[in-house]
Amino acid sequence: MAQHETDQQEINDGFVVDTENTEEREQAYRERGTARPITVVGNPVLHKECKDVTEFDDKLAALIDDMFASQRAAEGVGLAANQIGVDLKVFVYDCPDDEGVRHVGVVCNPVLEELSQEERNLDEANEGCLSVPTAYAELARPDYAVVRGQDAEGNPVKVRGTGYFARCLQHETDHLYGRLYIDRLSKRDRKDALKQMAEGTPRYETVPND
Repeated sequence: MAQHETDQQEINDGFVVDTENTEEREQAYRERGTARPITVVGNPVLHKECKDVTEFDDKLAALIDDMFASQRAAEGVGLAANQIGVDLKVFVYDCPDDEGVRHVGVVCNPVLEELSQEERNLDEANEGCLSVPTAYAELARPDYAVVRGQDAEGNPVKVRGTGYFARCLQHETDHLYGRLYIDRLSKRDRKDALKQMAEGTPRYETVPND
């Protein structure tokens, strides 16, 4: 990891600044990486809690590069490691918030903070997932989220998001604990999402479930 400098700088209240030099940072990750196919619902790696990241080394840096390349190839806004078949708690994101501000970053070993009642305002909106290709469903999630974890060098980080970006942070953290967004739906809505997936054709390469 010595060749990669930390690209997320903390501000006074402890939250990382992930809105600066977004194009340059994302491009640097992506150009070093190689896009991998996306695992889809039914693959065992998606349905169990991932292992903690304990080694913050060149191997992790290479994985993060591949994740950014895979995310861009699939036209996603967030990607968890198990979505490319890797059993580790790490996700990347390249996601706008509701104001159109772009956020780019990496979180290892993420933990969602519990919100107070005053902070917990539910937003019901359409949600999709690269691991459930071509399917979408309405899902209520808090419109504010805070995730604590570590960066690619193992330093503590804290990321916050509102609106669509808050949804992304929650969605990706869920992945690393073995939960897909369709697992939060009613049985009827989950069945409908899986039907949409069965009838659709992914626009990116996926790993077939044997």
